[in-house]
Amino acid sequence: MSTITEQFRDQVEAYLATSGMDATSFGRAALNDPRFVFDLRKGRAPSIKTVDRVIEWMRENAGEAAA
Repeated sequence: MSTITEQFRDQVEAYLATSGMDATSFGRAALNDPRFVFDLRKGRAPSIKTVDRVIEWMRENAGEAAA
């Protein structure tokens, strides 16, 4: 069974794979934090507020992921 943080990381990784966006650009666009994805991959456990913010950003930019 995976943790909520792992599930969130998987959502971010799926977005990156679908959109073709690199990790640095994603972090900068979603949070103004170019290290975000790298830190997430290393085990960073973001706050619920940060998770909500990133999920909302991914929803708003889903069209870009499909392109």
